Amino acid sequence: MSALQGILVLELSSERIALAGKLLADMGADVVLIEPPGGDPARARPPFLDDQPGPERSLWWWSNQTSKRGVVLDLESPEGRARFQDLVRRADMILESEPAGRLAGLGLDYEQLKAIRPELIHVSLTPFGRGSANAQTPITDLILMAGAGPVWSCGYDDHALPPVRGGGEQGYQTACHFAAMSALTALIHRMSSGEGQFIDVSMHQASNVTTEGASYSWLVANQTVQRQTGRHAAVTSTGPTQVRCKDGVWANTGVPPRHPADFASLLRWLRELGLEAAFPEAVFLEMGAARAKPIHPAEIGVDDEATALYGAGRAALLLIAEHNSAYDFFIGCQTRGIAVGVIYAPEEAFEDPHIKARGFQVEVEHEDLGRRVRYPGAPYKLPASPWRISRRAPHLGEHNSEILGA
Repeated sequence: MSALQGILVLELSSERIALAGKLLADMGADVVLIEPPGGDPARARPPFLDDQPGPERSLWWWSNQTSKRGVVLDLESPEGRARFQDLVRRADMILESEPAGRLAGLGLDYEQLKAIRPELIHVSLTPFGRGSANAQTPITDLILMAGAGPVWSCGYDDHALPPVRGGGEQGYQTACHFAAMSALTALIHRMSSGEGQFIDVSMHQASNVTTEGASYSWLVANQTVQRQTGRHAAVTSTGPTQVRCKDGVWANTGVPPRHPADFASLLRWLRELGLEAAFPEAVFLEMGAARAKPIHPAEIGVDDEATALYGAGRAALLLIAEHNSAYDFFIGCQTRGIAVGVIYAPEEAFEDPHIKARGFQVEVEHEDLGRRVRYPGAPYKLPASPWRISRRAPHLGEHNSEILGA
């Protein structure tokens, strides 16, 4: 049984809220996507299947609308509003990212709808929150990310280069996760209280609280973090972590060994590769393996011995990387409990053997095309709450008859 089986969600179609609906739909909720006449403009977003533009071929649309049913309703018309209210009478949730004041102007905002459905959970996702002085300010995902702070923390050690925006509309997607989590929290509350509620989610604030230490460093200590290549932004610069492997592919080594068992494992690896003689600092690895306790981060740069051992661990990783492909280096480190990751392009990550073995690739039937298409799968694995894509994205108005009776 799916976690949200039996929960009816009405989603007013918008590229900003689409992922929130998908998260709930793939968890088993019956999410009904409501589009205006002519359809959501996002249906025409590239990229397209086989790079051929056309109706029902947008891969962006497919990915964000899985497991949903779809109808067309003209909320600007009295008939469309009446039909929407009929759906609300049996709905559990509404997800929307409508312009400020639109739903109230149509008589379809929470204050009006709760009169016909007191148990309703209404999630409104807006750029700055409904009550903000900036509520009417137009935004894009880039403006959202830059204004909220994450972009400042992303980039390279060379600050002559501009910040780097994260791909994949992370501003929208971060906000959608907060919307989905808020909806689930409200659902749990309703199970015990019987009460519905209105939830006002600010996209700006959702991104701002995901800046790790950046916002807190400024608010608490009036300090600004700086961008660093392949590692967390920080007030004080930290050592580089990326290494170029034998095949020219880069890997991120993260935190070098600090525990005695890590030093011992690294020394054995050097010996297996026949590299110990080429590494004079091997004596430091032996000392690290013989320590009674791990190196504490506060000791590095302060205690001479801890600093030397820590540096030797990193130098050993660099030497091993120079003699291995990035993937072999990655597997070797992971096998030994050392956190390392290959720097992949998105399509390379999708084809990684580990990703495949975890079942992340999911084939979805497209009976309209006579083929199956591979999708990104579950973002989590919960054995008691199974996740699945139950159907492809709906065609425009595909379920009008089934849901609206017309």
